[in-house]
Formats: sequence, structure tokens, C-alpha cells
Amino acid sequence: MYFPEKIVTNDDFAAEMETSDQWIRERTGIAERRFSADGEVTSDMAAKAGLDCLDKAGVKPDEVDAIIVCTVTPDMFFPSSACLVQRKIKATNAWGFDLSGACSGFVFGLSTGAQFIESGRYRKVLVIGADTMTSIVDFTDRATCVLFGDGAGAVLLEPSDDPEIGILDFDLHTDGSGEEFLHMPGGGSLNPPSHETVDQGMHYVHQDGRTVFKFAVKYMTEVSENLLKRNDIAVEDMTLVIPHQANMRIISSIADRLKLRDDQLGLNIEKYANTTAATIPTCLCEYHRSGKFKRGDLILVSSFGAGFTWGSSLFSWGL
Repeated sequence: MYFPEKIVTNDDFAAEMETSDQWIRERTGIAERRFSADGEVTSDMAAKAGLDCLDKAGVKPDEVDAIIVCTVTPDMFFPSSACLVQRKIKATNAWGFDLSGACSGFVFGLSTGAQFIESGRYRKVLVIGADTMTSIVDFTDRATCVLFGDGAGAVLLEPSDDPEIGILDFDLHTDGSGEEFLHMPGGGSLNPPSHETVDQGMHYVHQDGRTVFKFAVKYMTEVSENLLKRNDIAVEDMTLVIPHQANMRIISSIADRLKLRDDQLGLNIEKYANTTAATIPTCLCEYHRSGKFKRGDLILVSSFGAGFTWGSSLFSWGL
């Protein structure tokens, strides 16, 4: 994983706008977040997370077959951030592409990479969730700007000789009727960049928080329950459940509905806020490095994002 060095606290926001540490904590569960340095972009963070992952796995960059970068904040429309990451980490034998699934991007990318492995065509697929959300946030809008941070997390997928170890199942969904409730209207072919789109703030995140909250809780709970039921696994048998780190109220509502114990719930929102596609892999990385799970432990990850997109993945840890 990788996070920028710059820490921005709730008090920092309170010094610039009408808000407070208490107001933000009570509504979001966030205390601080990381902001990228000047000139530090998504591919930089993704490359650092990717190299960190490969180093821990003892794998050389030129052994990687494919790179999937899950992001909604690519360095530019083209070339893809995956191309830039491939160059920066010197993965000379890898091909790659960007996957746009918003906050569900990493869960989508994880499942996509797994299919490449299961096909037998590839043996090492690097899946990276990375976003520079500060590049698309309106810092005059206190309802949204306090929610986001920058960061990147990565996993390496490889074949498993044990059928009970690895990605066991996944369940993914998209519903385009959610477009109006969470989107960035400017910059694409619908609203190409112009003085007008910039003046109207169309290149920022636009969100209907109440609607997103309602659907996030509903769909993340449903998809998690369905996946466990389909695989005949009881909630109490899960070692760790990592929901997308968007808002502590959403996370708490999902945890209550799933009847999770406190020790089963993976959290890092307080320190890093919503890093979009990076929340799940960075949380997974932190818990792994702190020894919170071991080989064979069952882990469930679940997310919800713009589109709407949502999904969940169930796996048995393989290290």
C-alpha cells in the first residue's frame, strides 16, 4: 500500500470553513486523511503500492503478466494509468488496463484478475486500487470535501494448488439508474471541458448523500448475505469483513444488519477517509501486516459506488 505523507486533519478543515472536528467525526467517523503532494498523481501512488506488494511477495516486476489499475482519477484519459504504472515499476513483460468501477473498482478488478488466473493464461496479475480524490473534490463544499483522501493499495493474484485457498466466489452488480445521485458530470464526451463546465463546477464530485447512504447499506448488505448463503458459510465463521470505507454510519449499519462482532470488522476510515478504489486493499494490507488473519482464514470484502455499482468477493487467505 501507499499513502502520501501529508496528513490533513478535521481541524485543518475547520480553520478554512464552517465545520468542526466533532461535526465531521459524528457524521463520518473520519479524523484525518492523506493528500497527495504537488505533482504526485495516481500512477505514482499506484506504482509505489505495486512495488511494495511485489517486494513483500518476493516477485520481480518482470515476472508480472498483467496489471489492472482500478481508478476514477487516472492521470489522463489516455494512455491508461496501467501503462504508466507498467513503465514506472519496469514490469516489462506485463500488459494492462484501467478499470473504472468507482468505489467498487477494486472488487471488480479483483474478480477480473481472478478470471485471468483461472483461465490458465496468466500466473501473476497485479490488481491496484488507486485514487487521487483531491483532484476532483470541491473544497468549498463541506458536505463532500471532508469525505475523501488519496492513496493506493495492491494485491498480487497467483494460482492456488489448494481448492480451498484463494478467491472462492464473487457477486457483482451495476444499475445505471444511479447515475444522477453520484457522478462527475464534466470532462467526458457529454460535457467536454470548457470555460462553462469549469465555471459550473462540473469537474467535481456531485453526490446526493442521503440516497447514496440508503442504497449503499441495502445493496452491500444484500450482496454480502447472498454470497455467504450461496457458499453455505455462517457470518460467525468469517475472520474479517472489510466494507468499503465511505462513511462510518454506512459501515455501522451494514455491520449491525450482518450481526458482525467488532473483531470481525475491518476499518481504516478514521485515518484515511474515503480513498475510493483504495479503501479495501489498503485496509486488507494493514490488517495482514498487523497479523489479524492467517492462511485459510475467511475474508469478505464488499463495496458500493457510483453508477450504481456494487459487489462482494469471498476468499480464503493464501499466505
